[in-house]
Amino acid sequence: MRVSLKDVAERAGVSIKTVSNVVNNYQHVTPAMRTRVQRAIDELGYRPNLTARHLRKGRTGIIALAVPELGNPYFAELAGAVVDAAAEHDYTVLLDHTRGSREQEILVSQGFRARVIDGLILSPLELEAEDLQSRTDDAPLVLLGEREYDLPYDHIAIDNVAASQAAVRHLLGLGRTRIAFLGARTDTANRPAQLRLRGWREELTAAGLPAPDGMVGAVGGWDRGDGALAMAEMLDAGIRPDAVFAFNDLIAIGAMRVLHERGLRVPWDVAVVGFDDIAEGRFGAVTLTTVSPDKRSIARLAVESVIGSLEGAKRGAEARGGRELTADFRLVERESTLGRR
Repeated sequence: MRVSLKDVAERAGVSIKTVSNVVNNYQHVTPAMRTRVQRAIDELGYRPNLTARHLRKGRTGIIALAVPELGNPYFAELAGAVVDAAAEHDYTVLLDHTRGSREQEILVSQGFRARVIDGLILSPLELEAEDLQSRTDDAPLVLLGEREYDLPYDHIAIDNVAASQAAVRHLLGLGRTRIAFLGARTDTANRPAQLRLRGWREELTAAGLPAPDGMVGAVGGWDRGDGALAMAEMLDAGIRPDAVFAFNDLIAIGAMRVLHERGLRVPWDVAVVGFDDIAEGRFGAVTLTTVSPDKRSIARLAVESVIGSLEGAKRGAEARGGRELTADFRLVERESTLGRR
């Protein structure tokens, strides 16, 4: 039988209103009264009806998260962090899979779930600024990832150029001078890889080293097979790098497999750095040095942006948006550049 506010009030010897104030964390409850009510809540195992609470505010209690690839471990780990961050605010997360399709990203952003969700967190790959300029859905929208938009929507990302420079700087510090980049996408100029490619090129140039096109491996996707193919094509073309910086960990893992098959030892012959710090990179035969974005910070900023917009709308505050919010990153050094110690 479900425990009600009335049951808790009777156990604590207080009014239902007092119990409601404690459950909703209102500040004007005295510490002694809060302790008294909380004891009754714990004894009875009371759980608030979150659906009813959200409905009273005219909300559904659901935030949507739309990502391009649920099978990509980075997005899976990010989704877990968003779920955890939303739960701290008593929100549920609805996952959408866009497959990196512009049509699907437009559909998601234009509010096809408008009656289901209170806000949307979207990680786009193909969406263009013009696709959002005609947006009529008033649900808060937060954008994630490397795509940059000059629009009135909060955008959350790490500094991809600085992160890439840190990765290349690490390799330079190890004495590597022929550093390849794997993961360029040439079909669209504004692809996310462009910022990481820019960081690679700028750091090499600053070190007085060339950054020739032959040391850039293009890919058709961002999975292990794409990294393996790009690495094989580079080696088959007679190009022999002494280090590889990959757009993401999956590409790096695919590249390491080909290097192993060709008899090249990681890191002694070729050092490898990835990007994303997915779990797979920590448990391979050679653990992967990688750029680790603060996924929990990204998730927290995104959820707080949505909820902040909702609360502002409730107060009648002027809509906010267009902020560039930056999460932190760190370079995690492992065996693929340092060897076993």
